[in-house]
Amino acid sequence: MQIKHLILWLEGRDRPSFENFISWTALLTGPDTLSGDIGAAPPLARRPRIRHEAPMKRVAFLALILAGTLWGLGFPLGKLILRETDAAHMVLLRFIVAAVVAAPFALATKEARALFKSPVMLASGALYGVAFMVQFEGLAHVSVTLAALLVGAMPALIAVCAKVMGEKVSRASWMGVGAATLGAALIAGKPDGAGSLLGVALSLGSLLIFLAWLVVLKRAPKPPTPMAIPAVTVIVAAFTVLPIALAMHGPPKLDLSPIAWTSVLGLGVLSTLLATAAWQYGSSRVGSASAGVFINIEPLMGASIGVLLFGDHLTLALAIGGLMIIAGSFVVVLGEKQADPESLQATPAPAP
Repeated sequence: MQIKHLILWLEGRDRPSFENFISWTALLTGPDTLSGDIGAAPPLARRPRIRHEAPMKRVAFLALILAGTLWGLGFPLGKLILRETDAAHMVLLRFIVAAVVAAPFALATKEARALFKSPVMLASGALYGVAFMVQFEGLAHVSVTLAALLVGAMPALIAVCAKVMGEKVSRASWMGVGAATLGAALIAGKPDGAGSLLGVALSLGSLLIFLAWLVVLKRAPKPPTPMAIPAVTVIVAAFTVLPIALAMHGPPKLDLSPIAWTSVLGLGVLSTLLATAAWQYGSSRVGSASAGVFINIEPLMGASIGVLLFGDHLTLALAIGGLMIIAGSFVVVLGEKQADPESLQATPAPAP
């Protein structure tokens, strides 16, 4: 009806009334314009940005999937390396390789080098390196089943932390986190009780340190390039891990087999630097709970490679658990797609 009056007025055949003027204004600009928020941006200015956010979120989810996949690749690669060296030296070697590859990105510009002076970046890198040290030391004292189960609980911890910190977590995200976490538990199987109290404490402690790293990372300064923050993170992590590994076990063993060195290179470049970059890009563009669900790809990836390459048996729990992880991830993606982007955005994206 308002459109009809507007057309008639434009043709000069109708006299505009105040009520018609208000209706036309609401029709052209949207009801939010009449809400009384004079300082707010007009809806027509906001809507194109929301439409442009949809493809950006798809890229963010793909980046999170890549990060979870590459972190999951670290399980079989680490297993090959641990045949010839200890956990601390394995973590040290992976971060040295990652730091060498990351150096050009971290030192390329004055702005990137300035990140080394940021307390947030120093804390982020130190937490990242220590978390891996504690995690792999814990793996030496607990069963693989228990370790995988603990990693699968990480998304739930992230969701709870996001809620405590005031982020808006959609119902769909909670459902997706729950389904994916249960799927990871099924993949891990029923805990067999194999593990010392020290191993359990170290494994749980590593999850809390990783959680602290995620929280600190969200406060990182705006980087000059997308690769600057992950590059600085792994370099700081390498310098943090170096004295710890030397104090624990002395200099690392370097006469490793070609298979072990290939695994070290893959672990450093793919499962450390590239995974960190993909996570930083994706997690900065979606809510924490939604990003956290993709960590459950890690045990799924590790279990799948174990079946395909290491001769592990494909069990019913593995099949159902994998489907639950995939379904949970899709629920999160669809939930964020239907929700208001501004209500679920954790922090503004630091990278362009």
